[in-house]
Amino acid sequence: MNSDTIETQIRNLGEGVREIRVAVEALSEDAFLGPLGNWTPRDIVAHLVGWNRYYIRGSQQLLEGEFPFYAIDPGENYSKVNARLVAEFPSTNRTELLAEHEKTAHELAEFLRSLSEKQWGDSTGVLLEGEEVTIRQTVDWLIEDYHHHTVQIRDLAKSS
Repeated sequence: MNSDTIETQIRNLGEGVREIRVAVEALSEDAFLGPLGNWTPRDIVAHLVGWNRYYIRGSQQLLEGEFPFYAIDPGENYSKVNARLVAEFPSTNRTELLAEHEKTAHELAEFLRSLSEKQWGDSTGVLLEGEEVTIRQTVDWLIEDYHHHTVQIRDLAKSS
């Protein structure tokens, strides 16, 4: 995904947030709290709440030329980080969790709006998995994660 501007990326993020909300709201309460692979849809929303916040803090570190905290010993496929996030947001109240999710997405969007095009799009000098990283790139990864999880939840809704 290669967003053309910060505002385009923010719109893509907003669309991901809306897609997750619609998919989650289509689930029964049992399905929301029931298994979906190693997680539940509740866990997925908690995970996204946390990543929205982590990307703000991690982006601030990238701007300082520092390795983002979440990428230090993240576990395979960020399993350690994700386990912390799921535990950090333990609510099982769907309305409460979705509200927190939208709040953190708004915070991330406002953070992105505070950046110059250069801060957002230029290399930070930090290497992740051998590749120079931009804030733009990391947020695009988050948007891709939103779409991935939306498909998972929609598939669950179809089968339940």
